[in-house]
Amino acid sequence: MPQSKLLLLSTCLAITFLFGCGSMTYPDVNVDPAKNNKATFQQDAIVCARSYPSSDSGAHFKERISCMNLKGWR
Repeated sequence: MPQSKLLLLSTCLAITFLFGCGSMTYPDVNVDPAKNNKATFQQDAIVCARSYPSSDSGAHFKERISCMNLKGWR
């Protein structure tokens, strides 16, 4: 019986983690129509990626999204 509870708990935690991470969407539309193109998006994404390098904790995703939001991407 304890093993089934542990399995249920770990399954629930894994599902919660996946849905929690999935709620962060990377911005892909700029509020300025002149900047709303693939080249500008790639340039801004590279700048944000260099500013916030990858980390084991995954905190860089939130920082990169915030960086893109500051550049007008929603």
